[in-house]
Amino acid sequence: METEASLKALAADLRHDFSCPGLLVEALTHPSAANARHRQSYERLEFLGDRVLGLVVAEMLLQNFPEENEGDIARRHTALVRRETATLVAERIGLGRYLRMSKGEAGAGTRASASILADAVEAVIAALYMDGGLEPAAQFVVEHWTELMNETAVPPQDAKTALQEWVQDRGLGLPRYEVVARKGPSHKPEFTVRVEVEARPSVQAEGRSKRVAEQRAAAAMLRQVAGQGDGG
Repeated sequence: METEASLKALAADLRHDFSCPGLLVEALTHPSAANARHRQSYERLEFLGDRVLGLVVAEMLLQNFPEENEGDIARRHTALVRRETATLVAERIGLGRYLRMSKGEAGAGTRASASILADAVEAVIAALYMDGGLEPAAQFVVEHWTELMNETAVPPQDAKTALQEWVQDRGLGLPRYEVVARKGPSHKPEFTVRVEVEARPSVQAEGRSKRVAEQRAAAAMLRQVAGQGDGG
């Protein structure tokens, strides 16, 4: 829960003394608590933080992998700015315990929601940027994303490409992707995509864009075939 002491503790962990603490409060406010005391939720800051994260990660990659081409850098970038990576960072810094939300949402376990944590950590990046400029935001990203960046010696392969190569190696038809549902407001839609592979059960996944949902569906299919002992 948000208290002055907890905000100071988080600010200390972020290594930034906020001149406008309200920005950090906004970054921690779930939409369910946004109307209380006329506060904004983290959604607007999350929009900005996503862009700041992308910029800083792009610079990190160019500096650390000077011999790689644009395609390899792009694959690394996609892996590092995806929501699963942001969620991992949020979990590592214990961000969930600082989030403001309604009692109902808290009771439903929303503090541990992967999508909520990803949104919140991007909002925190934006709060750092708006309060202190690029330097504190970049410092936070470099501190928490460098280890993740260095975990893979070679550029990661996107899931759709990996699945296509898997079926081609076995003489199967190409994977078929289909959008089976779309929900949410027009500015923040959620897509459900189904992928079908010959002689395999279909798999579905969700994402904030068709492309993201397709990648997640492909990744889920790869996990399925690996689990059946045919991932090689």
